[in-house]
Amino acid sequence: MTSDRQRLRLTKHEGAGNDFLVVVDMDDPRPLEAAVVVALCDRSRGVGADGVLRIHPGAGGADLSMELRNADGGPAEMSGNGMRCLAQAAVDGGLVDRPRFTVATAAGRRTVDFERGPVPGHDWAAVDMGPARLGSEGPDGRRSRYVDVGNPHLVIWDGDPAAVAVGRLGPELSAAHPGGLNVEWIAPGPDPDRLVLRVWERGVGETRACGTGSVAAAAAARQWGLVGDRVRVDNPGGPLEVTLGAGPQGATRLAGPVRKVADVVVDVDWLA
Repeated sequence: MTSDRQRLRLTKHEGAGNDFLVVVDMDDPRPLEAAVVVALCDRSRGVGADGVLRIHPGAGGADLSMELRNADGGPAEMSGNGMRCLAQAAVDGGLVDRPRFTVATAAGRRTVDFERGPVPGHDWAAVDMGPARLGSEGPDGRRSRYVDVGNPHLVIWDGDPAAVAVGRLGPELSAAHPGGLNVEWIAPGPDPDRLVLRVWERGVGETRACGTGSVAAAAAARQWGLVGDRVRVDNPGGPLEVTLGAGPQGATRLAGPVRKVADVVVDVDWLA
């Protein structure tokens, strides 16, 4: 029989197909071990996820704190969809009892708005993402721009993201940047103020959606005069709504559906 200390209790959530495992035990101060995260995120031998979040007690005046690791076990500064998944786990776990609360992250304190949906487990969450800081043009002479959304991005305008060799180009472009970055390929959507996106995430690979990437894409496209302040970003896993504030320090906001997938109990000793 395995003792409770060897069992890891998590919940699994997804936002637009970007899926996360959330550790909801506030009394466990241990950091997430990289090897355990890699094993948990393995889609063949583990549970499967784009990353793992641990909720800690609030710091710096925030209601909660977030620790985030990507699927490769490495730490990450911020994830918009991860924050929305964390919000659902926190509300489900009774860690917060009001629709608006704050979370301390490595990218700063963020405000979350949470709404229950009409179907259990299918909810809605919006996150204050802070400013999207536009950097220099990209390296290859085509329309591209570096953007900082608490983590680094390179947004590339492309006529047909579906044809991009994301699995090859993503690692190459990321490796050329110190510390790596996330890469988005975007094109105009079928309606005004709408974008189509594919993304390669640092430490994960190609994912079904990226919250910070959607904000970075909208900010770059607005700077190019292609969209306005409210943008629908069609990720492969579903649409996300981005609202952009005025000026380079204007606050941005990410909103969309979030779904609880499962309660999970893992015997850590069984993880290969």
